[in-house]
Order: sequence, then C-alpha cells, then structure tokens
Amino acid sequence: MFADRARIFIKSGKGGDGHVSFRREKFVANGGPDGGDGGKGGDIVFVVDKGLNTLGDFRHQRKYAAQDGEQGGKRRMHGANGQDLIIKVPEGTVIRDEESGKIIADMSGENSRVVVLPGGKGGVGNMHFATSTMQIPKYAKPGQPGRELWVNLELKVIADVGLIGFPSVGKSTLISAVSNARPKIAAYHFTTLNPVLGVVDSGDGDGFVMADIPGIIEGASEGLGLGHEFLRHVERCKLLLHVVDVASTEGRDPLEDIRILNDELAKFSEELAKKPQILVLNKADALVLSEDQEDPVAKIRALYETEEVPVFLISAVTHEGTKELLSYIRKRLSEMPREITVYEPEFVYEIDTGTELPYTIEMEDGMYVVEGPRIEKMLGYTNLDSEKGFQFFQKFLKETGILKELEDMGIQDGDTVRMYGHQFDYYK
Repeated sequence: MFADRARIFIKSGKGGDGHVSFRREKFVANGGPDGGDGGKGGDIVFVVDKGLNTLGDFRHQRKYAAQDGEQGGKRRMHGANGQDLIIKVPEGTVIRDEESGKIIADMSGENSRVVVLPGGKGGVGNMHFATSTMQIPKYAKPGQPGRELWVNLELKVIADVGLIGFPSVGKSTLISAVSNARPKIAAYHFTTLNPVLGVVDSGDGDGFVMADIPGIIEGASEGLGLGHEFLRHVERCKLLLHVVDVASTEGRDPLEDIRILNDELAKFSEELAKKPQILVLNKADALVLSEDQEDPVAKIRALYETEEVPVFLISAVTHEGTKELLSYIRKRLSEMPREITVYEPEFVYEIDTGTELPYTIEMEDGMYVVEGPRIEKMLGYTNLDSEKGFQFFQKFLKETGILKELEDMGIQDGDTVRMYGHQFDYYK
C-alpha cells in the first residue's frame, strides 16, 4: 500500500550545561572562574528529497532525536554543538502537530529545508558570573532542554492537473496516453493504489504535471474505500479532470457517477468542490447506442456543460479528442497563477526560555549560604529595612524555589541564612 501518512516522534538536542571551574596554575594565586559555556543542542531539520515519492521509510523508524550539546569545560573551553538531525521527506509533505492538528511546516515551493525544532541553547559557565562582590561564583547556567513533539506527516501530491473519477473509468489509460507516466493498467477495480505523476510535454517547454488519483467511491469522504486515502492529493491541483465512463462498460450510470463524485468532493472540503473542473467523457470508442437509447453525451452536456465546466468526449485508447483536451488544459492553466498552493504555518512551540539564573545553597560555619547573580541584583535594589521591601524579598525567595530547597535541606526555625553580607534568622 502506498504510504502517504506517518506518525513520528521528534526531539531536538539539549543544550550543554555551563561548567564550574577555577583557574588553578602554578604561580597564579587565587585564579578566577574559568568555566566554559555549553554547546547548542542539535536541530531537527526536515529536507525535501526529490528522489522520494512516499512516506514508506517512516514505517520502520518512528523516533528521531538530534544530538545533545556538550558541557562546557575548564579554561573557558566551549562545549561542542550537537549535530543536527536531517529528516528527508518527499516534496509536498505537510507536517502537523499531532495534539492540535495545526500545520508546523509545508515542505513545498521554496520550503526545501525547514528547522522544525531548534536545539536548546547552551548554558553559560561560571566565568560570566564574576562581579566585584562575587568573585568566586560556584554555579553555572544549565543548558536549555530539547524540544519534543509527536507529529503527523501527510503527503499531498503536487500537480497542476488531477484526474479524478470512479475506478476503471480509464484515468490510468489517459495519463499514459498523454504523458510520460507508465502506470499499471488492468481490467479490475483499484488497479491504481497510489497517485501516479506524469509530465505532459507540449514540445515548446510549456508542459504541465498531471496526477492520476486512485479511484474514489461513494462514501469516500466518510472514510469508506481506498478513495478517501487519496482525496488530500487533489487539494493542491489547480484543475480537476473528472473522468467518466460514458459507455457504461462497467454497468455504471455516468450521470449518477458525476453527481456522487461531486458530492464526495464537497463533503471532504468546500475548497475542493470549488476547484475548476473539466468533464472528460472517456471510452467514446466503446459507445454503441441502439435506436431507442438516449445519447448519454447529449444528456450530460445539457445538464452539466457550462463555460466554467466544459465537456470533452475522448477515447484514451484511440487518442480521439485528446489533442483538443490538452490544448484547452494548457489554455486554462496559462490563465492561472503559476505558484503552487503552500499551506502557511499555524503552530508555535512554547518552551521555557531559561531566563532564570542559577543559585547555590551551601553550608558554611553552621550557616546556610545562598548565592546567585539574581539574588545579588535583588538585594541591590530592595530596601530590607522596610516591611513592604522585606515582604517583597520573601515572595521572591518563595517564587524562585529557594525557600523550598532550604526546607528540603533540613533548615529549622532559628537557623541562620547568609546572603551577600546579610544574615537572616529562618522562621517558618
């Protein structure tokens, strides 16, 4: 079975942690902090591969993770960046967030390479936190976490013209007659199990791409039959060729087929139903009428033919009428925009930006010593002598998790906490 959908898990690399170290060399007294920064995590990158035409490779591998960034090192050494993970997909693949269904990226048009999940930024080392009042910072900033998502991949074939119709109406024969496509053709339903693309060359460089879409059946828009699996491929086509077996070689009523298929298109998508359409009455070579039998061609023309929906009588086997049909298709396409339909991104990944600066809590001389650049900054502009200022500082300690960590370390009522020259007695 042709694979035009896949569900995979993707995860970008974590940023490497910043390093804590101090310069220790002979003849260098009291060396300062020299912890290096962590490397950036690898990105998840989707790339169009022109050689692919299905999503079959994703049946065997469903989880993809980029490389983490390396931790920073001593002597201001920067950790290596994590390697990006390249995921190759066919042109026309739409990437959606599984949970919301929103479009993350459409790998079409100029979108041949898209970074879907950036890697986490590397954390900074302790060499960045030295100040005049804090010359021995014992902490570094951790790297940002990688981002992860379950995504759904959908392949929507890119073609100018889409052949639609019920099984065995001659779509495969038609595309093989007018293009370079060579689909398998046989006298039974659902011979075509995957969309077939063919280039129709006019000889003057003004060719176009035609797609043979597998046969659609009644109820396809509701998930019945194979046809529903491929309705999405019609969405990018600029022009629809609705092929009908006018000779009723399969015992079907061509008028009823036209009505049913148009209903299925409308149920699947309003936009699909509004696409320009050409009615192609195929198998003219097999059309034999008795004297008392009404001509189905005349009846279809009377009911459906308009300036917007022309009707062509052809035989894909004998090529009768195909030249006129192709000439009209080229004319219609020349009046349409050349650009293909590219779906705009709708999804924005939310992640903690890692702006909270780190802190350390250590025991020294029976006191809990709390240090950190944000704490130092807070003490610099907070008036602890006022009741309001002290309450504001207590709220800050609670929101940053410092109070909880002190409690986890076993602090008791009456114990002393020291922060940059300030000493506090702890009471819960």
